[in-house]
Amino acid sequence: MTSSGSCRCGRWVANAQYLQCELHVRDNDRVTLREKVTRRRTGESLRMGAAYPRPLAMAARLAILLVLAALAGCGGGGGGAGTTTPEQPPLDATLLLDFAPNAVHAGVYAATRRGLDRKEGIDLRVQAPGASTDAVRLLVSGRAQLAILDIHDLALARERGRDLVGVMAIVQRPLAAVLAAPAIRTPRDLEGHRVGVTGLPSDDAVLRSIVRGAGGDPARVRSTTIGFNAVASVVSGRVAGATAFWNVEGVALRERMPGAREFRVDDYGAPVYPELVVTVARRTLQQDPDLVRSAVRALVRGYEVVVHDPDAALRDLTAGAPDVDPVEAKRQLDALGPAFEADGQVGVLDARRLRAWAAWEVEFGIVKRKPDVEAMFDASFLPGA
Repeated sequence: MTSSGSCRCGRWVANAQYLQCELHVRDNDRVTLREKVTRRRTGESLRMGAAYPRPLAMAARLAILLVLAALAGCGGGGGGAGTTTPEQPPLDATLLLDFAPNAVHAGVYAATRRGLDRKEGIDLRVQAPGASTDAVRLLVSGRAQLAILDIHDLALARERGRDLVGVMAIVQRPLAAVLAAPAIRTPRDLEGHRVGVTGLPSDDAVLRSIVRGAGGDPARVRSTTIGFNAVASVVSGRVAGATAFWNVEGVALRERMPGAREFRVDDYGAPVYPELVVTVARRTLQQDPDLVRSAVRALVRGYEVVVHDPDAALRDLTAGAPDVDPVEAKRQLDALGPAFEADGQVGVLDARRLRAWAAWEVEFGIVKRKPDVEAMFDASFLPGA
């Protein structure tokens, strides 16, 4: 019996045909609809049984079974050692990834493959996005309870009136970079050249920030939309450089083009900020805080596996997402290295870093208004908060 619950046995009537054992389980003063329905059906069954009495032998056997159940379930009234509590089924939740599974998601699969989610009272269903997947829409509609979002996409969604909240960081530094051919020794050398961007608003900001941070003039760089084809476009010579994630496309480019350059945005003037954030709708956060807390704690435990035993986490990733190339994923995980931690902890949402990011976000035009960091993030669901 937990400190949050109580169990009491009612009086037995003289014919031993009636027993009432009532179990109240408090969980932040909420009782789920499933429990209400179960109790209502149980009450109806007892009333029906009273209207249609069983034969005496059946009643006697039932009375004996009820007595034994009462003694086991209520601990004989002592409430001490040997008392048991019915195990609650895990909560169900869908977690939508930001991209096709890769090494940055290793902690997610470590959590689910090892049952760390169920140990925290939640059953996480991991969903990879499709070509037309709209994570923001799925969160707002409640069809997905959690999603990993790029921090810039979170800022843009909130500026458009979507009340989403970041509750945990996946990585602790930006993953955005400009990848370039070996001949480009510094971002300043991109002046006069064509540079590929995906078409996302954050790409132009990343390009401008990196070129300016190197002392160049962003206005002299010719950007062209290439979609998510950074590696092929640089290798083919279509562009001199391209915006991309250094942990995925950067790893692939170095394999195909030895000597390729990698200019990370936080090395050229941008603040350190968490690129990927676990996000929920505020309605989910308010209506089902236990679900959010359980999910965050499970994911923290999963990413702790990545930090302390990356090879094991890699096996969890490739087992949970069979399409992932284990060799490529190993290179990506090696590149990420300490990016999962801040001050020896995973999941951290550092308010000081987030405020610096918010100022940078509006300065480079990703959003028109400075993000409200206090409204946009809630670190209270992290362990130890």
